[in-house]
Formats: sequence, structure tokens, C-alpha cells
Amino acid sequence: MLTFPEKIIFIVAAVITVFLVLRAVVRIIRIIGRGRGKPDWKVIPKRLLDAGIKTVALTPVWRKRLLVSLFHAMVVWAFMFYLFVNIGDVLEGLIPNFKFLGESAIGDGYRLLADLLSVAGLVGMSALLVRRFVVGAPELRIRETTLVHPKARSGIRRDSLIVGFFILLHVGGRFFGQTFKLALNGADPWQPFASGVASLWSSLLAPTLVIGESVGFWVAIGLIMAFFPYVLESTHIHIFMAPINFLLRPERPSPGALDKLNFDDPSAEQFGATRIEDFAWHQMLDAYACIMCNRCQDACPAYTTGKVLSPAALEINKRYFINDEGARIANGEASTKTLLEFAITEEAVLACTACGACTDICPVGNDPMRDIMDIRRSMVLMENKAPDQWQVAFRGMERSVNPWNVPPVERLKWAEGLNVPTVEQNQKAEILWWVGCAPATDPRAQKTARALVQILEAAGVSYAVLGQREQCNGDSARRAGNEFLFNELATANVEMLNAVAPKRILTTCPHCMHALENEYQQFGGHYEVVHHTEFIDELIKTRRLKVNKSGTEQLTMHDPCYLGRQNGVVIEPRSILNAVDADLIEMAKSKKQSFCCGAGGAQMWKEEEQGTSRVSTERIRQAKEVGAKTMAVGCPFCMIMLTDAAKSEAPDLQLMDIAEIVAQRIEK
Repeated sequence: MLTFPEKIIFIVAAVITVFLVLRAVVRIIRIIGRGRGKPDWKVIPKRLLDAGIKTVALTPVWRKRLLVSLFHAMVVWAFMFYLFVNIGDVLEGLIPNFKFLGESAIGDGYRLLADLLSVAGLVGMSALLVRRFVVGAPELRIRETTLVHPKARSGIRRDSLIVGFFILLHVGGRFFGQTFKLALNGADPWQPFASGVASLWSSLLAPTLVIGESVGFWVAIGLIMAFFPYVLESTHIHIFMAPINFLLRPERPSPGALDKLNFDDPSAEQFGATRIEDFAWHQMLDAYACIMCNRCQDACPAYTTGKVLSPAALEINKRYFINDEGARIANGEASTKTLLEFAITEEAVLACTACGACTDICPVGNDPMRDIMDIRRSMVLMENKAPDQWQVAFRGMERSVNPWNVPPVERLKWAEGLNVPTVEQNQKAEILWWVGCAPATDPRAQKTARALVQILEAAGVSYAVLGQREQCNGDSARRAGNEFLFNELATANVEMLNAVAPKRILTTCPHCMHALENEYQQFGGHYEVVHHTEFIDELIKTRRLKVNKSGTEQLTMHDPCYLGRQNGVVIEPRSILNAVDADLIEMAKSKKQSFCCGAGGAQMWKEEEQGTSRVSTERIRQAKEVGAKTMAVGCPFCMIMLTDAAKSEAPDLQLMDIAEIVAQRIEK
């Protein structure tokens, strides 16, 4: 029970805290509001349960760093529960003879949880501090070659130290205050740890115990009132922003689906993001939600292979810049620096493979890849900055409607000697096969296309291709930042496809699949698109296609980013391999956490940025580590990149598309 002077002090301190918190919150809302667009509040009801589970159970965190995640969970759960504990302690201090939740079963459970979580929070926080400041935690570092805000390298450590000691003192103050209270009033079986420590104070006089209880209260409550205004300026604001991210992220058919730009809007003066306020509102929110845990950096193939790109550094730089220029941004003024001046270098922007690994692994729902794609759009559309090799690919797509710059009249050259029908020849086809630019032009990818013809004919599938009418889907243009070119290609393709009105579309390329199914919706194209691994699996399961169980020695599966991670197709390829009795051994990075081949994000059309190794070479090394003799793939870009890398890194490693593996095992 607080004395009257203590109550006055508490009320004054609480009023000051509320004022400072509200002022900071209003500023944050204004800063986030500077971003493009508005949240769709209608999505909240259907996401409440999922967001609640992610927030409380921390489900996105457990995928990596299990021991660290456990310590983190101990701290988070203690902190969450302490919101109730602090309320209970304040009420007990202000109201005479009041006991929070009473002596009921609920009250007993409350005191037990408070006791257990107090100890858990202290243990977890101590372990995390040791990890960062004693052990060193190399995964929390960012290479010196990567652009990082000058205040960040020391600022992150300082914030961690401040917050770490705050939690130790806040939780520890309350816990030890409770031990003095129990020593004064008697042990409580529902507070076993606090009662055990209370026995150490049995020799102290009552006035000393009262002072100890009071000191514990003021350490705990005083610190929490000081902490809330501070935390809104630190990285640990993520404890409040992560749930908002889970609730309000824009709905998309796939994580990697990019937003459409409106080139018909005469008032539009900016395409892509040149300055931080050019981002969408949720990209501004990302800066506040970022934990600065570097998990996205660990997953990034560019950073892994020694390049200057770090998605973590991008979000960290955004946050520190907002801290510096928040007043200007909140007041509607233009920021003083461009994104390329403080957030990320041009070289780093060009190194991104758009694989989405950073977005997938982020435990708070951030999307650094989208930031990079928007910066690319600004570079290409606003500043005409694009590598010469991209310009060559752009011209190929503009003139010959494919980045290889092969004339459309040669679109069906790959099918010479085969009886491949066009839509004009088979207007009632069960399947429209969108062959794609790679199988139509690249010699290695053509082998996959010819193998698929064998499979379709063996299964008696009625199919047709577009022939010379087919053109590039535009995925590479969009991910290179040339949204205008993608807009033209997508508009023309949707008009043509809507006229053909296919029942289903079959693709051998995940990038074709992704564009046709997820991104053409923005242009009025709504199609059922199936990847060839899905379709082959369907044919086998329905017994339209019979295969031999001849087996494959030590085979591993490379999951293309835009098949597994972006579109969730990971079971079907493995089901096919199981059907042919393949001896499948998984690489450490597989399925939705697969490692990129290095071709995505339009990297296929330019030289890789400088690093310690090539992305494709690193992937081949991962296959060698598991002793694979054969690598199965399901993407022509992956096939091209990995085949080239294997020539020098693993010449004995055989690369085969799933279709090729099945074609060899068709039961005659």
C-alpha cells in the first residue's frame, strides 16, 4: 500500500508518461501516414486469430536459432504477462486492502504464472545479454562493406544494453519486492521461487522488509513509466508494431506479387521510391517493426555470397533515418536524402535476386524485397539507371517479345520433329501449355520441353501451345524495375489469353506461373495456372501416367524460389520423385527455405554483382555437402544457372528437370 505522498508522485509520473507516449504515438502515425496508400481495416477480423497466435506463441520465430528463440520467448512471455502484473501491482498500491484477483483459483494461477515468468524472464534476458556482449553473436553483425547508418553499429548495441538492463531491473525489482512482501506476510505456495528467496530475509526486521517491498515497487513501476517513452524511439518498439504488421499487411495472391503502377494517372510524378516517403505506408511501418535480428540477412543469397546487400541493413537504415528526420517527415516536408544516399547502395539494389527469402523468414512480417523492387523502379523509370545487359534484355522484349531477342517466327523451332499442336489446331484443348521463353530458345531448357511432350502424349493429354503468338510474360522486366515494359507485355498477353479463354494453363517455368496466376490479375487476367510438377503429379495419382519405380541414386531436390517459397509448391515434386522410387536426400536449405540459384530478380540477364562467390556456385556446394549425384530442378532459369556452376564446381553432378526424370521412367 502506497503512502499518500507516494500516490501523488505516482499520479504525476503517470501523467507525464502518458503525455510523452501520446506525443510519440501521434508522431509515428504521421510518419507512417506519409507513405502511399491506406490500410484496409476490413482485413482485421479474419486475421485476429492468426495475428494473436503469431504474437503470443511467436510461431514465426521458431524456424531458426532454436535456443536463442527459447530465451527470447522466455523474455517476451514474461514481458507480456507483466502488463497484467504491473496493473495489479498499481491497483494494490493505490487501493487499501485490495488484492488483485483475490484468493480464488484465478488469483492462485495468476501469482504462479507471475512467479514462474519472472524467473524465466530474468534467465532469458541474462542469456541474451551474455550472447550479445560476451559471446559476441556473429549473426548479429553486418559486414563493414555494407552501408549501415553511422549511428546504427553502436546504437543497436546501446539499445540492447539499455533494454536488457531495464528488463532485468524491472522484472527483478518486482520479483525481489515480492520476496520482501512474502517475508513480511508469510510464504505463498503459489509463488515457489519468491517464497524460497523470501526465506533469506527471515532475520530482517519488519520495517526493513517494508522498505524492501517499497523499493521493489518503485524500481519496477518507475522503470516501466520511464521505459515506454524511450521504447517508442528504440528498436524494441517492434513488440507493439509486429502485431500491427500481422493484422494489416496488404493482401496479395503471393508474397512476391508486386503492386501495379498507374501510368495513366496524369497527376503521378513519382514511380517507384526515390525518397523514404515514396514508400507505401506498410513499408514505413516495416522500419518500426524490424527487430534488427538479421535473420533476413542470414537467408539472403546475395549477402551469403559476400555481396554488399543486406536486407537487414536496409530496414535498420530506414529506422535510424526516421529517428533523425522524423520531425520533417511527420510535418509533411521532404526528407533531405534519397534512399540511395542513406538506406542502400546502387550496387546492393542490383544484387537482389528477388527470391523473397528475407520476406519469408522475417519474424515480424517485414518485406525488404519489396523496398528494393520499388527502389529499382525509381532507378529505371525515373533516372534511367539500368545495367547495359538489362538494356539489351529490355530491347529484346520490346522488339522480339523475348529477352533472348529470338525472332517470334522461331518460337516453335524447339518442337521440330514433334507433333505439338497450336491453339488453332486444337481449339478445345484440355490444357494450354505456356511454353515460355527459355524452353523456346535455350538448348538446355528445350530438353525439358521435349520431355514434357513425351509425358503429355503418354498420358493422353489434350493440349495446345500458342506458337508464334506466345511472348515473354514480362517477369524479368518487372523485377528489373521496368514496370512500364511489364505493363505493355502483360496488357497484350491478357488480351490474347482472354480471347483464347484457356481452361487451364500449364507452365514449365515458375516465373511464368507466378506472373500469369498472381500478377496478371491486376490486368484483368484470371487463370487457373499449374506448374508442370503439379500436373505430372496429378497425372500419376490419377493413373493417367504410369511410371517405373527404377530409382535414382542419391538425388536431391532444388526448389525454385518462385515455385516453393512464392507459390507453395513443395510437396508435388517430391511426390513425383517418390513415385519413381528416387533416393531423395534433402539439402539444409530446401522447400520454402530453399537457396536461390542466382537467376531471379532479372539477374539472369546481367553479370552477378561482386562478392566472394556466385549464388549458383554456393547452391551446388550445398548439393555436394549431402553427397547428391543428381539434382532435380523444376525451373529453366535454375537449370541454366546451376548447370553452368556445376561444370566447374561439381562436374560429376547431373542436373535433370523433374520432367526429364519422369520421361525416362514412363511405363511403355
